[in-house]
Amino acid sequence: MKESKPWRPFTANCCSAEDHTVLGNFSRCRPSRSEFSKNIAPLPSFRRLSFSDLSRSSSTRVNEDLAQSFGPELHDFQLSELRAITQNFSSNFFLGEGGFGTVHKGYIDENLRQGLKAQAVAVKLLDIEGLQGHREWLAEVIFLGQLRHPNLVKLIGYCCEDDERLLVYEFMPRGSLENHLFKRLSVSLPWGTRLKIAVGAAKGLAFLHGAEQPVIYRDFKTSNVLLDSDFTAKLSDFGLAKMGPEGSKSHVTTRVMGTFGYAAPEYVSTGHLTTKSDVYSFGVVLLEMLTGRRSMDKSRPKNEQNLVDWTKPYLTSSRRLRYIMDPRLAGQYSVKGAKEIALLALQCISSNPKDRPRMPGVVETLEGLQHLRDMAVTCGQWPATPKSTRNGAAVKGRRENNRVGTQCKSTPIAPKPEKLSKGT
Repeated sequence: MKESKPWRPFTANCCSAEDHTVLGNFSRCRPSRSEFSKNIAPLPSFRRLSFSDLSRSSSTRVNEDLAQSFGPELHDFQLSELRAITQNFSSNFFLGEGGFGTVHKGYIDENLRQGLKAQAVAVKLLDIEGLQGHREWLAEVIFLGQLRHPNLVKLIGYCCEDDERLLVYEFMPRGSLENHLFKRLSVSLPWGTRLKIAVGAAKGLAFLHGAEQPVIYRDFKTSNVLLDSDFTAKLSDFGLAKMGPEGSKSHVTTRVMGTFGYAAPEYVSTGHLTTKSDVYSFGVVLLEMLTGRRSMDKSRPKNEQNLVDWTKPYLTSSRRLRYIMDPRLAGQYSVKGAKEIALLALQCISSNPKDRPRMPGVVETLEGLQHLRDMAVTCGQWPATPKSTRNGAAVKGRRENNRVGTQCKSTPIAPKPEKLSKGT
């Protein structure tokens, strides 16, 4: 499914008017060559790339640099090899499509490359749009080429051939968290599985933030959380990742990028990016996992379209929280665990970044909830907004209804989230 058109962000820290490429009613920032080169941050154990390395016409030079930096840890695939393992990117092997391009499944046998085991892989073909598209491809190679963790998707190799830019990852058979939460045909994720996924995703972010020079993921959302056969969560798509501030600096100033609804408010308004920006996004995803609703859903009543704004009044009370729990859970969730996650999400989405927890603390809190076995009896048929009543019969009737357990109505499927502008 294609991503929706990018939402036009606040542009006080964006490029000047002459640098804008106008697309209909939306704008996309395109950096100048000198600025583009300047913003490529050096990485530990990775030789800083000059602008010539980033030029679209220097694929040979890029391949030489990457091979020198990563050696046998990453495989430099030929386009012909990737065509072969995907049957020329057959529609039968199609996995999905987004703003980055398309993804196809492929099969590698033991004879393709020495030291490369037979396995299924996911091959991403990036839709290159000038220097920015190449930069996102390069960022993925650089970050995933050196960052290894059980909760980050494994990058197996890459292809840089003429104007083609491709990436080869381990295949994640369960797809994305987004599909499991919001697709009508998918089986609803049980409470325990949701908690396991939240813990895994939190560990991935904690690892990035805990690096010698922190890495800010910048685009944490349900579609970027992939699941293996055991529902272990792994973060994918590092095209927007950014090195954190150095020395005494408190933040990195960048153009606003990411997905509307997940981006921290201070980042959207100022362009100031910190690890706490990721924490905000994580809090939004926790709310999506609790409610089964998307972060932004324009098909709903106006006061329910923004998930953060709509849920805040319900998050501090177990009694009120039940009104917004995902009806697809059918009441099968830990009441205490749901309340703790709601309070944790409320901390994460605090308007003051300093009040948000650090990801190691988030991991510790979530792991402490995995042993809970108290389960709600049923979610019942509560209205969207709780109404007090003095009618004893009405109260009694609702309690009886709760005992027998009525089936919950399915949540309408929401449209895809809007993308923020993609700049540097």
